[in-house]
Amino acid sequence: MIRVLLADDQALVRGALAAMLALEPDIEVVGQVGSGEDVLDAARRTRPDVALLDVQMPGKDGLVATAELRAALPSCRVVICTTFGRPGYFARAMQNGASGFVVKDSPPEHLVDTVRRVHAGFRVVDPALAAESLASGASPLTPRERDVLRQARYGGTVTDVAKALHLSNGTVRNHLSAAIGKTGASTRAEAARIAEENGWL
Repeated sequence: MIRVLLADDQALVRGALAAMLALEPDIEVVGQVGSGEDVLDAARRTRPDVALLDVQMPGKDGLVATAELRAALPSCRVVICTTFGRPGYFARAMQNGASGFVVKDSPPEHLVDTVRRVHAGFRVVDPALAAESLASGASPLTPRERDVLRQARYGGTVTDVAKALHLSNGTVRNHLSAAIGKTGASTRAEAARIAEENGWL
C-alpha cells in the first residue's frame, strides 16, 4: 500500500481528494491536515510514503512545508497539487525537494498515476510548466525582499511591516525599493502582484 498524507486548506477539496484516492486498491490516505503548520507533525505521526501538498495554505505554505518534510523525513516523497501552475511555484517546489507537481484541474487518473510514479522513485512534472519555468528564470528577489513584499501586500505602513519582521523602517524601505526595481513595478502593491503572479512569493 502507498501511504498518502493530504494537506489542503479547503476542506471540500481535501475531502474530495481523499475520497478519490481511497478508491484505489493500492493507496491508503493515512492523514489529512488543513495547514502547512501541521504537515510535519502529521507526517511524523502517520509515516506517509507520499505527501500531497497544496501551495497556498495559512501560516506555512506548501513549499516551505516541502523543504521541512524532506529534511525531517527523507523517505517521504512530496507532490505539489495546486490550483496555480506558476513557474515560480514550480521552481521553488523542485528546489525544496518535491518529486511531482500537478495542477488541480488535471484528470483524476493523472493525479493517481503521479502518486504511483513518485512513490516508485520517478519525478513527475508538467513539461509545459517546466519549460515555462526555465524560460522565466529564477526569482530575482532575495529571501528578505520576498519576506518584506509578502508582508507589504496586505497593506499597512512601512512601520507595520518593520514591526512584523523585526526590522528597521529604513531596512524595510530599502528592501521594498529593491523589490520594486527588480519586478519592474511602480509601486509596492504592483510589485507584490507581479511577484505573486510569477509564484515568487
